[in-house]
Amino acid sequence: MTKIRRVSAPTDADLDEAWAIVSARLEPTPLVASPLGTDAWLKLETMQPTGSFKIRGAVAALERLPAGQRVITASAGNHGLAIAWVASLLGLEATVVVSEQASPAKVAMLRTYPIELILHGDADDAEDYAPTLVGPGSTYVSPYNDTMVIAGQSSVGRELDTQTSGPLTIVAPVGGGGLLAGLALWAARRGAVELVGVEACVSLAVSTAVGAGRVVPIAYGDTLADGLAGNIEPGSVTPSLLASARFTCVDEAQIRAAMRWLMVNHGIVAEGAGATAVAAVLAGNVPTTSHLVVIVTGRNVTPERYAAAIATT
Repeated sequence: MTKIRRVSAPTDADLDEAWAIVSARLEPTPLVASPLGTDAWLKLETMQPTGSFKIRGAVAALERLPAGQRVITASAGNHGLAIAWVASLLGLEATVVVSEQASPAKVAMLRTYPIELILHGDADDAEDYAPTLVGPGSTYVSPYNDTMVIAGQSSVGRELDTQTSGPLTIVAPVGGGGLLAGLALWAARRGAVELVGVEACVSLAVSTAVGAGRVVPIAYGDTLADGLAGNIEPGSVTPSLLASARFTCVDEAQIRAAMRWLMVNHGIVAEGAGATAVAAVLAGNVPTTSHLVVIVTGRNVTPERYAAAIATT
């Protein structure tokens, strides 16, 4: 990745506009009590129409586009599904570029939408290639490095305003940092919120960028949390919004254990990336003295991969 796109951090007005859009289009996701702790709750983004939180950012970003605009994006899968769903809702054309190693479950679901689907290289290759397709009448919408996508993800916090009270510790998975950045902007307005971002230990792009003060290339490996793997755009705005967050990571065994724990204790199917926040709590990586909210971000995994993951724990 070499080309730098300049993306503005969302303003308060952007956050308010995104909340108005999201709350008009999507039902609030459930917050359920959990035996993860004495005062612990799960925020179930698995219940979104496309199976992940990504639909929040997609609907906020696409509602702002002019009529007839083609949307172009790169995705590990869930953002692409969200773009496809919202584009169909709004009557927009869409091109979604995913890695050739993308989750088969997500690719299969993408093929059910009337979009142009392109499989290209690895995760970094796909994200490099998608912006080159932009021309007159089209717009690139990043899965994380986009003003309104980040603003849309902040709507998780706005829902928590009506579902919780008092000091909060919120634990969320981190891939490109869009969700955590949105939560950080919401938390700065609310106050009394501690944010913990959880990465797959084989892919530490965001925490590395936060530590270095700039985006730097990382080496990354294969992970069950496929939605979290890969580098982030040079100059991405998300790390600059996360100075107040704390980061931890989980390994593959811990991810599998969390997927199994969610099934056994809640009957919840979560993909690897969706279970990483729970994995961090189960591993003892998240000490807390306040109300604990753990975000389960997605459910999109093949039955075969899911069965293998929970059987090997």
